[in-house]
Amino acid sequence: MATVNFLGPINKKSISVTCSSLKELKGFLSDDKDLKEWLSLCAVTVNDKIVSSLDIKLKDNDVVNLLPPVSGG
Repeated sequence: MATVNFLGPINKKSISVTCSSLKELKGFLSDDKDLKEWLSLCAVTVNDKIVSSLDIKLKDNDVVNLLPPVSGG
């Protein structure tokens, strides 16, 4: 199982999922109407490395973070 963390203003508790890739995970998360908008805005990390491809395979104990855009000064 992989752990998915929703950071910042997404305001969701972490979940554990059994998905074989980020593409499958995106499909799973898209079913949640509150998350669907965030999915197009967030950067994604797998094990603390920013990724840009949905073809990334997920393994047991992987940690996926959804990083929403932030602004600051």
